[in-house]
Amino acid sequence: MSYHRNERAAQLPARLSRSWLLTNASDPSLYGPASESEADSVILDIEDACPPEQKQAARERVVEALNSGMKAWVRINDIHTEYWEDDLAALTEAKGLRGIMLAKTEHPDHITRTAMMSRAGTPVIALIESAVGIVNAVDIARAPGTFRLAFGLGDYRKDTGASDDAMALAYARSALVVASRVGELPGPIDGPANGVDAEGLRDACRVTASMGMTGKLTLQPGQTEGINSALAPSEEEVRWAREMLQKSEGGEVPKDGSYLPRLARARKVSELAQTYGMWGN
Repeated sequence: MSYHRNERAAQLPARLSRSWLLTNASDPSLYGPASESEADSVILDIEDACPPEQKQAARERVVEALNSGMKAWVRINDIHTEYWEDDLAALTEAKGLRGIMLAKTEHPDHITRTAMMSRAGTPVIALIESAVGIVNAVDIARAPGTFRLAFGLGDYRKDTGASDDAMALAYARSALVVASRVGELPGPIDGPANGVDAEGLRDACRVTASMGMTGKLTLQPGQTEGINSALAPSEEEVRWAREMLQKSEGGEVPKDGSYLPRLARARKVSELAQTYGMWGN
C-alpha cells in the first residue's frame, strides 16, 4: 500500500503541529485515511489502542508501514512495561519514523533512557498523564531528548479524580505551559476532546489556546480541520499583524514602551500564518 500526505502537512515542522491524530495501530485499514487526513501530525498508537495480545502484531504492522512510505509518530508503551524495550528496538529500523510519544512519562530519566535507546536524533514527546508527571514537568521538559510535552488528560483525571471542567484541569495545563517555556520547548499539546460536536470542539480548542497550549490530540480524523483552524492565528490577528509590519517598515508606528512587544507578536503571527498557508489570504 502507498501512503500519501498532503503537501501542507508533509512540510509542516512538528514543532508547529496543531492537530495530532492518534490512530489505532492494530487496524492497518486506518493507516491510509490517517495519513491522507488534514492532521498536521499522525501518531500510530501501539499503547492504549492495542490490547496485550495484539501488541506484537501491531508493532510489526507499524514498522512495515513506516518502511513502505508512511511517515508518522508512534506512541509506545511506558517504560515500566514489558513492551517498552521491544517497541524501541523495532522502531530503530523504521525509516519513516518522525518521532516517539512516550506514554505515562513521570520522570526525566524516562525520556533520557528512551532517547538513548532510540535511533540518534529521534525526538521524544513526553505524554504526561499523572500527578507525579505534572509535579516533575519542568525537569521532564529540560531532559535531553524531550521535544514537546503532551497532556494525557484522561488518565490524569483517573489518577487525580478531577472532572473534565476546564477550571479543574487549569493547574495541570498551566504547569505544562510553564514547564515548556522553562525548557525552551514548543507549546504543549493538549488532550483530546472526545464525544463533542463541532461547537464543542471549538469550545475545547478555545480552552487549549487560552491556556497557552499550541497543539491538541484527537482520535477522530474529522476533528483535524477544526483543530487546525482553531489553533491558527485568526483572520483578525493576521490583518493586524500585516498592518503592524507595514506601518513598522514605513516608520508609522510610535516607538513607545509597547512597540517592541507588539512588533515581536506581529512577526510571530506572520511566521505562523505563512507556515499554515494563511498569509496570502
